[in-house]
Amino acid sequence: MWQIWLIIAGICLIIEIMTVGFLIFWFAIGALLAMIVSLFVENLVIQTSVFVLSSTILIFATKPFVKKFANNKNNIKTNVYSTVGKIGIVTQDIDSIHSLGQIKVGGEIWSAIGMNDINIPQGTEVEIKEIKGVKAIVSPIQK
Repeated sequence: MWQIWLIIAGICLIIEIMTVGFLIFWFAIGALLAMIVSLFVENLVIQTSVFVLSSTILIFATKPFVKKFANNKNNIKTNVYSTVGKIGIVTQDIDSIHSLGQIKVGGEIWSAIGMNDINIPQGTEVEIKEIKGVKAIVSPIQK
C-alpha cells in the first residue's frame, strides 16, 4: 500500500507545481506520512486517518505563516497602476461632459476627464486619482 501513498504524494506535488496557492503541498506531505505509517500498519482506515489529520493540521498550522508572506503590503505598483497619484499638466482643455482633454505625465500623453465631471483649463496641474480604461480621472491640485 505504500506505493499508492507515494503515487498520491507525487500527484499532489505535480498539482502544486501547476497552482500558486501553496495548499496541495500539505496533502503531499500527509500522503508521505501515511506512506510511512503503511509500512508498519496494514489498516487502511488508520492510514487514511493519518493522511487526513496530518494534512489538516499542516494546513491550519502554516496558514498564518503563509498569509504573512503572501499578503505583503509593500507591493510595487506597475504598468498603469504606477501612474495613479502622479502629477501632470493639462495639455488640452478637459471637458468632462464631452470626454475631451489630455494631460502629460512623465513624458506620456493621456486622455483625461475631470473627477466629478469638472472642466479643467489647459496649463493646470492635476493629480491622477484613478484610471478607467484608457482615460485618467484627474482633479486639479489646490495651491
